[in-house]
Amino acid sequence: MRTRYGLQAVENCLTRPLLQDKVFSNLSGRAVEELLEISSAATYEKGAVLFAEGEESRGVFVLGNGRVKLSASSASGKSLILRISEPGEVVGLPSAISGKPYAATAEVLEATQASFIPRDAFLDFLRRHGEAALKVAEILSDIYHATYQEVRYLGLTSSAAEKLARFILDLAEAHERTPEREHGAQRVTLTLTHEEIAERIGASRETVTRVLAGFRRKKLVETHGSSLSVTNRGGLEKVAHARAGRG
Repeated sequence: MRTRYGLQAVENCLTRPLLQDKVFSNLSGRAVEELLEISSAATYEKGAVLFAEGEESRGVFVLGNGRVKLSASSASGKSLILRISEPGEVVGLPSAISGKPYAATAEVLEATQASFIPRDAFLDFLRRHGEAALKVAEILSDIYHATYQEVRYLGLTSSAAEKLARFILDLAEAHERTPEREHGAQRVTLTLTHEEIAERIGASRETVTRVLAGFRRKKLVETHGSSLSVTNRGGLEKVAHARAGRG
């Protein structure tokens, strides 16, 4: 089934969009009802493209579950993952607010339920509901800081080992609120393939595989399928800050 915007959807018959208990959960009841009225919910298949880099902004997608990859490509076809949007995030927000074309391509990584809100209706909603506008400002601030995080991978590290170490440490930090530990080591789940990690840190898949194997040999990490355990955080931090140490 295709939505009215030409996107392939597994289903488009959810009884209620997925907004009540997500990003806008603290809005007044009236505001939530208005938001539900201007949104449409659907489930998108893995590989579906919500929007493409350079397209005119149509609106935003609020993720109920599943993940969406935001990536940019060069003229030569090289791809760089800018971020992975998780459940509860609003995808396409900067372009919807600014009116500029989408700066990245949004591709569904797994079957994902999302609510779509057209741009004009969304902007009108924000003009009438200050609490929602404030929440959007907070989200844009989070995107701003996340962008700096991504720049760190590319600009403040000089080797693939430093970039990968920083990536793993950031992943571990994101899990610290609900840490899983195994024999004293922090365990995290790698939701990206080696190819996707490579696109995230600006390296090749072969390089990621080689460097990760080196981390295992040095007993900095252990891997079991998609599970990764940080066994020597101090050692990994030394790798991540190697450039600073040389300075």
